[in-house]
Amino acid sequence: MNEPLIPVAHPSEAGHWYRPDGTPAYEIVGKNGQRRPTTLRDAKNLGLVPSVTTIIASAARPGLENWKIDQGILAALTLPRGADESEKDWLARVKLDSAEQARKAAERGTQIHASIERMYRDDIWPPDEPEPAPSVWRVIDDYFGDQFWEPEVTFARRGIAGKVDLASKTIGDSGIIIDFKGKYPSDFDSVKPRLAFDEHAMQLAAYRYGLGWDNARCANVFFGRFEPWRVAIHEWSEDDLQRAYGMFDGLLHYWYAKSGLEPEMEWIA
Repeated sequence: MNEPLIPVAHPSEAGHWYRPDGTPAYEIVGKNGQRRPTTLRDAKNLGLVPSVTTIIASAARPGLENWKIDQGILAALTLPRGADESEKDWLARVKLDSAEQARKAAERGTQIHASIERMYRDDIWPPDEPEPAPSVWRVIDDYFGDQFWEPEVTFARRGIAGKVDLASKTIGDSGIIIDFKGKYPSDFDSVKPRLAFDEHAMQLAAYRYGLGWDNARCANVFFGRFEPWRVAIHEWSEDDLQRAYGMFDGLLHYWYAKSGLEPEMEWIA
């Protein structure tokens, strides 16, 4: 390999900060001695680096926003307003129910990610792992062939950091970078499934820049959160990745200007 990979244990995704050596800094110990999520102020004091996903979150994400709207509508339909309930109280109850659905979906996605990570970290066929881990294994193996995969690879480079779900690189090849995304049944159920979006391409394009793998192949593997037999793969073209990195670079300049965080290296104009 051209550069060493840094595999780490599957951590909580509560925060999105990293140390300059690429190790996660999702939480810190506060003044009260208790652990808490890392904040922008902490990052400024400790010289931490923002994650790729933190940068991308500064732009609107239509897929996610539409899903949130759908959840709010569904919650309102299933939670009628009480006869003596004020509009304010009813709206608060609807928002709470909608947020609970998002929490459950996030927890399910985290569980599946951990299952897939265990499978690749042990490098064995996962007969005891629940779906969709075995299906993910089959899809990736069929598509990319025999590879030496490393899960949960972290990096920090020139003002950005992140954790790659799955990566493979041997001497002489350009490398492969994979990011997993959980989806709902409705995302698969259409003539043209609503799976891949610009933010997914931006994330992968930034990951390969962060790893220093300029020509790496990049793909998303989508799995069904609640219908785990559904698995699909989408490999991004080089033109898509070049365009996506251009978008990410614009967001990167915007994020640093807005946050007030000063990168240690003179890399951003």
